Amino acid sequence: MTRTWFITGTSSGLGLEMTKILLKHGDTVIATVRKADALSHLAAQYGKQLCVMQLDVTDTAQVRDVIDQAFALRPIDVIVNNAGYGLFGAAEELTDDQIIHQINTNIIGSIQVIRAALAHLRAQKHGRILQVSSEGGQIAYPNFSLYHTTKWGIEGFVEAVRQEVSTFGIEFTIIEPGPTRTRFGVGLISPAPMDAYKHTAAHQVRNAIANGDFAIKGDAVKTAQAMINSVDVKPAPVRVTLGSTAYHSVHAALTERLHALEAQKDIAFSADGDEGMSQ
Repeated sequence: MTRTWFITGTSSGLGLEMTKILLKHGDTVIATVRKADALSHLAAQYGKQLCVMQLDVTDTAQVRDVIDQAFALRPIDVIVNNAGYGLFGAAEELTDDQIIHQINTNIIGSIQVIRAALAHLRAQKHGRILQVSSEGGQIAYPNFSLYHTTKWGIEGFVEAVRQEVSTFGIEFTIIEPGPTRTRFGVGLISPAPMDAYKHTAAHQVRNAIANGDFAIKGDAVKTAQAMINSVDVKPAPVRVTLGSTAYHSVHAALTERLHALEAQKDIAFSADGDEGMSQ
């Protein structure tokens, strides 16, 4: 069985690995890039099997236009909302422009891709959307506050929207990779560090990444293949966590959160009104 995929952010990382795997399998890929010639090597090899479109997801008008053009070509089975990058620095170190661009790219861009696609998916009465998040949509590292903001935010958006559109045959899966050997680290935007943070957890994480001590176990090709395989799972899993680091860190965070909630049960119930109280 072959499918048609629409994938954002395909010039590098998981988006590029997915594109290469899918084309080799015989699928059709509509791939978006910011630089027009980013996939020229694949376009020359695969011809009409690959359609490359230029897209900056921070341009909402362009998002809508590109999505409309893509669906005009043919029905799309899977949309992979992958475009994004990381902003790295303590919250106080970040500039206003950096914060705005991170939010516009990672969360508003993803939201607008989904919104633009929904009418088309409703019309064809089927479709799967893979929203690329991160283990950072469930946990948090120092120095990644704005990156986490976007990942926690897009997960909440998807959780709500998937319920709104489930009757239309539209399914969502949130993809949560752990640290993976891509060029994500190279693409990190990082402001100048402040001396005040030299002896903090933020500085420790900065040093670990700079010195190569931050463990990166995930394999990009295996992660991309697992994302592709998730589309064959019915019904769609709400989340797919990828990599042993992600599994252990998310498991620990959720366990701790649940224990904290259970310890506060009496406090929670004490906020109810007197009428209709029950345990």
